[in-house]
Amino acid sequence: MKQTKIKICGLSRRQDIEAVNHYLPDYIGFVFAKSKRQIDLKSAINLKKLLNSKIQSVGVFVNHPIDEISDIVESGVIDLIQLHGDEDAKYIKNLREKLSSRETMIIKAVRVKSKFDFEENEMVDYHLYDSFDKNIYGGGGQTFDWNLLKEIKGPFFLAGGIQLSNVELAINQLNPYCIDLSSGVESNGFKDPEKIKKIIEKVRRIK
Repeated sequence: MKQTKIKICGLSRRQDIEAVNHYLPDYIGFVFAKSKRQIDLKSAINLKKLLNSKIQSVGVFVNHPIDEISDIVESGVIDLIQLHGDEDAKYIKNLREKLSSRETMIIKAVRVKSKFDFEENEMVDYHLYDSFDKNIYGGGGQTFDWNLLKEIKGPFFLAGGIQLSNVELAINQLNPYCIDLSSGVESNGFKDPEKIKKIIEKVRRIK
């Protein structure tokens, strides 16, 4: 089993960057969509300047205008795109065409309901499986029935309520390409360096 990669999503402060620079997850996420973790482009640019170059940055978007995503990609502040809304195959095709001059990987989030009844999109590089919540597009911090993913083929990101207490089970049960963490490494609504440290160390120990 390959070493599971780690993404810490929803960074918004200088001290968040300092924490990840120290413990070195594979990816971090800047949330440009409306949420309690949302940041604007100016803030993301300033944080990106401080980010260790070994860590790739992911921009999280929900039903954004394609031109806006393209401008953010062109600014160099993100290395990958994560679509976490209702973006369909036509949208993704148009986005690919807009970004034709840059080879930017696209992650498409799938909010898993009780019945696993969606079609995978062949135009994206990875799917990200998250829990379904009718009120929000992501970041709710709730797990879902992982048994629904047992037939999934190919590498994927796993999100939704993952924390120190269940991360080993998630990896052993599903062998995801990457674990996506947000609320599971927070205290009082902010990223907690000690929680980041502990969970990254735990994931790195899993063989």
